[in-house]
Order: sequence, then structure tokens, then C-alpha cells
Amino acid sequence: MILKGSQRGGPRQLAAHLLNDKDNDHVTVQDIRGFVAGDLAGAMAETVAIAKGTRARQPVFSLSLNPPKDAESSVTQLMEAVERAEEALGLQGQPRAIVIHEKNGRRHAHVVWSRVDAESMKAINLPHFKNRLKALSKELYLEHGWQLPDGHKENGWKNPLNFTLADWQQAKRLGLDPREIKQVFREAWARSDNLASFKNALEERGYYLARGDRRVIVATDVTGQVYSVARWSGLKTKDVRQKLGDGERLPSVSVTQADLHHRVSDRLRDHLHNDKADQKAALQVLKDDLRKVVMKQRVERARLQSAQSIRRDNEVKDRASRFRRGLGVVIDVLSGRYFKLRKQNESEAYASFVRDRTQRERLYEDQRQERAPFQQRIENLQEAQKVHRAGLAQQIASVLRVARRTDPGRADRNRDYELELGI
Repeated sequence: MILKGSQRGGPRQLAAHLLNDKDNDHVTVQDIRGFVAGDLAGAMAETVAIAKGTRARQPVFSLSLNPPKDAESSVTQLMEAVERAEEALGLQGQPRAIVIHEKNGRRHAHVVWSRVDAESMKAINLPHFKNRLKALSKELYLEHGWQLPDGHKENGWKNPLNFTLADWQQAKRLGLDPREIKQVFREAWARSDNLASFKNALEERGYYLARGDRRVIVATDVTGQVYSVARWSGLKTKDVRQKLGDGERLPSVSVTQADLHHRVSDRLRDHLHNDKADQKAALQVLKDDLRKVVMKQRVERARLQSAQSIRRDNEVKDRASRFRRGLGVVIDVLSGRYFKLRKQNESEAYASFVRDRTQRERLYEDQRQERAPFQQRIENLQEAQKVHRAGLAQQIASVLRVARRTDPGRADRNRDYELELGI
């Protein structure tokens, strides 16, 4: 189970983020402990008020618990992991709130603890919490029989395919998976032995080498995005220089981008734009269908929650009515009847709790199976669109190679592009 934690401020903003149901199919406040308020927003407001009496700028500790992609964890398993994380962090007994999210048919949890010790009015220190969470994460993987991620193998050596936030943002703006982009650069590097062969290998996939700042070789594509060859190939700059040189003979980034701009016709850019819009519209149809299912499921959950709440209140009243008042209480205590009734009530209350939890879990599982085919259709379409984008990129690369070997006249280039792409 992947555990990611951080000390942070802004409890109110965190509450709003955790209750956001726009980015999640379902949001459930699973547990609130140690606060006067019974809701998440009120609990975080209490944390802010208490923190004002301390010097703590980061009065809460936030933790996310994500099962592996192909695994499904029950609420009970998530709660057990929360308890173990609380003990590992040294936050036992601290006020906390647990929120469970469901997104894309998968369940994960978020926990927020108050770090402020009510007695000392100081924030609890959490030394080496990353190492503690990492050790617990690996232990949970092993206990559940889940396949260890690369980051947990061999004393936690890092996976070279992990991406920085900047990598993801750049790739998302382009509409491509960064893993695809890195695969392109690494494959081109592996099957080339000099600058010329590496240049040809990249151009086959629509990436063009240029001379960057500080004698660094970079690549650019038809959209104008710039990629560091070293970073996207997973290499050191000195290794790139050793194989490719310093790129002195390569054109600058601005010259390369201008060249591409002139050689990619307006018609081709419109074609790319329209193709992206068509793919987005097709995907939105499936997402709308899934949204209808999600909204229906929310109604079902609300109905179950309401029914369980009414039944729970009635059962509490029934159990309370078993106790006599006045002199009858004294007689029942002396005869032992009072204690038998209390034990019976406690047993029935726990049985009711287990029954309600089982009903909720059964509904959650039924709903997960209901939405599974909708999610699968979305993933199938996304995969087909990815294949289509790759084919289109190869067509564009072929057009540009043809343009370089032929007359550079713009009219001829436009005619070549339209013949190649069938537009």
C-alpha cells in the first residue's frame, strides 16, 4: 500500500479538498475522533483555533493510503493500515479524521491528524516520518501478497521511470503519456551510435535535435515543446556529450522551431487540432455515461445511509426502553438484571454495527462491479486513441522527411502534406 504523508498548514483548505466530489466518484467521512464537531469542516476549524495558541505553522499531518492498482482493499483493511500508521508515527490518541475516496472504481483513504498536544500545547515532533511510512508500506505489500514496486526492491533503489511533476505537466499539456515520450528517447539512444543515427531515429518519431543553452543538446517537436535529451533519455549530460558531441553544428532551438513551423502547414495544424477535439468529444460521451452511473450510486448510498440511521435510532430507543426508572433501577441493580440487560444491549449494538458495515460493503462491491464495464470502455478508448496518436505522429514525421528532400517551396510542402495525410 502506497503511503504518502506530510506536515502541513491550511486545515480548512485541506477539508475542502478532501470533500471535493468533482474529482472523486464517492466521498465518505469514515471517522472523526477527538473533536467536538461532528463534521470535517468543523473539526479542521477547531484545529485552526487550537493552533493559534501555539507556534505551530503546520498543525496537522496528512496521510494518503493507496492500494496497488490491481488490488482492492476493504474499509476494514484501510482502517487497520491507518491504526498501524498512527502507531508508527507516534500520533496515538491524537484527534483525527478519516475520509475515503472512490475514483475510477478504486478506493483509497486520507487521514488528517492534529499535531498539537492538548496538554503541552506544542506540536508533536515527527522525526524520520518518511522512513517510517516507507517501512510500513513495504510491510503491507508483503503481508497482502502484493507485488513489490521497484521503489521497495533492493533496499528501496529508485525506479528510473519515476517522473517529476514538471515531466507530468509537460507531457499532459501535449496529450501524451510521459512514459511514451521517454520510451521514444531511450529506444532512439539504444539503437544509435553517433549524432547522425540518433538524429534520424528521433526524427522517425517526430522529434528534432537542436542546440540548447550552455552547449546542451535538446529536441523539439512539431508543437514547439522542448525536451532535454539527457533527462528524457535518463542519462547524464557528460554521457550525452561523449556520444553525440556538444551539438555545435546543430541549429539553435529557435531556428529549428521556425523551420518546423514553416514546414508544417496551417492545414496540418488544423487537422491535429480537430483530431484532438474529436477524441476528446468521443471520450466525453463515455465519461457522461459513467457520470450517470456515479450519480445513481450516490443516491443509493444516501438511501442506505438514511435507512440505517433511522433503524439505528429506533434500535437505540428500544434497547434504552428495557431499563426501568426510579425504584425499578435500584431493584434491577440489586437483582443483577440491570447488568444482564447492559451486556445484552452491548452485544446487540455491536451486532447491529457489523450488520450495517456488511450492508455497506456489499453495496460498495455491487456498485464497483456495476461501474467496471463503463470504466473498461473508457480505458479501451483511451488505448485506441493513444495508438491513433502514435500513427498520426509517424505520418507527420514522414511528411517532414519528404519535405526536407524536396523543393522547400511552401506550396509544394502543403500539397505533400495533404497527400500524405489524406486531407
